[in-house]
Amino acid sequence: MRAADLLHPRPEGLYCPPGDFFIDPVRPVNRALITHGHSDHARSGHRSVLATRQTLDIMGLRYGEDFAGATQAARFGETIALDGVSVSFHPAGHVLGSAQIAVEHQGMCIVASGDYKRRKDATCAPFEPIQCDVFITEATFGLPVFRHPPDTEEIARLLKSAAQFPERSHLVGAYALGKAQRVMRLLRDAGHDRPIYIHGALARLSEYYQGQGIDLGTLEPATVEGGGRDFAGAIVVGPPSAFADRWARRFPDPISCFASGWMRIRQRAKQGGVELPLIISDHADWDELTATIKETGAEEIWVTHGREEALVRWCELEGIAARPMHLVGYEDEGD
Repeated sequence: MRAADLLHPRPEGLYCPPGDFFIDPVRPVNRALITHGHSDHARSGHRSVLATRQTLDIMGLRYGEDFAGATQAARFGETIALDGVSVSFHPAGHVLGSAQIAVEHQGMCIVASGDYKRRKDATCAPFEPIQCDVFITEATFGLPVFRHPPDTEEIARLLKSAAQFPERSHLVGAYALGKAQRVMRLLRDAGHDRPIYIHGALARLSEYYQGQGIDLGTLEPATVEGGGRDFAGAIVVGPPSAFADRWARRFPDPISCFASGWMRIRQRAKQGGVELPLIISDHADWDELTATIKETGAEEIWVTHGREEALVRWCELEGIAARPMHLVGYEDEGD
């Protein structure tokens, strides 16, 4: 069987004709397999959804319990038959519950990576390379300029700044699902034992992470009304969108921080008014993307949602067949 007969792009998303399902569809469909809970991959309104238990829980928190007509939880490594097609979910290391999806039929195996990272992360299961014929890789940071430093060094910079400016608060912009909890856990692992103050948009997801056994320490609401708290010396974590509204102006002479792989680009940090850019990404960098491609042993690589051309060219120079997929509707919510 040809790979394109097993999976190919349609306007709704990546479609499997023999199994009659979509992977991370951008429009409502009858049967959706979801890699992880970020809103550019996990949308509500599908008739049925198959995903890991944690991804289903996260979708319920974000969209309400009736986000789909029916749901089914997949365990990592479990093989599930869908109209004769075998599918299995494997850790992607992106955020809690994130998975690669392996699709097998008539001797052909294609692995759709979803979003993934290779760095150690105490808040989610680590990425597992899966041997396959075709590997569909993301390329969010698919340019050689993107080489992420150790996240421990970036957190050390944050703590050093907090110690140098004890009279000021540090406002850390971090995406609500995955990045925020990872930053909190990194702070704890670095020895920061003071309360971390969080925006209300992070509360339910952070509570869910705690309930899944991920220790984030003492979290307190970052509110100023009626508490008399001045937040001097505090580390406050909130979604990036909150830093553009009045909420962020309530804190004492705050230092603006942003945890993102995009902080590698100084101009982007400057344009965003970020004083302390923290290069912490939940995606693979250039070296990790190329290493992962080799680890899968895939004879063909399909590159999607990101800097596709550079990674396709690298594959060609390595003698690996590759092509861009040009899937639309996927952003960088979880970077």
